[in-house]
Amino acid sequence: MESRASVASSLNDRRAAAWASWRDLPRPQRLRIAGLFGYVGLLAVLFVQPLAKLVVHASQNSLHSHVVLVPFITAYFLLIERRRPAAAYTTSIGGALIASGAGFAALAAANVFEVTLSVNDYLALMTLAFVSFVVAGGFLFLGSRWMAAEAFPFAFLIFMVPLPDAAVNWLETASVLASAEAAALFFKMTGTLMIRDGTLFELPGIVLRVGQECSGIRSSWVLFITSVLASHLMLESRWRRLVLVAFVFPLAIVRNGFRILVLGLLCVHIGPHMIDSMIHRRGGPLFFALSLVPLFLLLIWLRRGEQRKIVRA
Repeated sequence: MESRASVASSLNDRRAAAWASWRDLPRPQRLRIAGLFGYVGLLAVLFVQPLAKLVVHASQNSLHSHVVLVPFITAYFLLIERRRPAAAYTTSIGGALIASGAGFAALAAANVFEVTLSVNDYLALMTLAFVSFVVAGGFLFLGSRWMAAEAFPFAFLIFMVPLPDAAVNWLETASVLASAEAAALFFKMTGTLMIRDGTLFELPGIVLRVGQECSGIRSSWVLFITSVLASHLMLESRWRRLVLVAFVFPLAIVRNGFRILVLGLLCVHIGPHMIDSMIHRRGGPLFFALSLVPLFLLLIWLRRGEQRKIVRA
């Protein structure tokens, strides 16, 4: 009972602090913030149909299942990274025009080519339009200085946009080819007898082909988003953030190649039936979890480097 009471008291204190902070703002700033909330709410109403379709699409497509979380992550960052610019909120017409121009262009393309577009590409354009209009509202109601201070949360909204079909196909093809190269190297390192023809591997007792379903694009995309979040939360310098995010690409290739190696060795040493085992059909989360280990080891090393630099300073 005491723990519940303490939690309730803490929540009440936070609400009181938030309300006091809100009341301390000058009235013109409160009006601008309220105007932005109203503007985003109106946008959500106007885009309710494509946004509802986006939620359904995300629930049916594992590659885009993360999109429903993006607005909540953005809201979380805006909450924990509240910054008051040195000057009062202003209106940035230039930024609003550029962002709204991108929104109208995406909206026009979605409506003009709706008949020829896939559901995924249509929703990508409509979501891009929605995100662009949200960004335009930030410039319109709060100005360029505030948007610069909160650049990451608004930039993160781009992950709401589903990857277009052409981008998915290109990434899958590139991932398959690179993963086949990594797997071939691993097979040679383990001394496994192998005859290779492109993405086809002839091993003792079985022939494996690295197909599109072996690209691991979903786990690679989630790993990329994870690295973006981790770099922003844990690192300060831009080059260290870039190193962490860039590390995802070779890491994804090595992970896929290692997964092909494990499956191939199981088929060779246990039996060809392992091609239908859980490791092949349901092993994605396991290898994704394994790939997090080197990612976070690199994150820790980069963070310690920053801390040593601060101590020396």
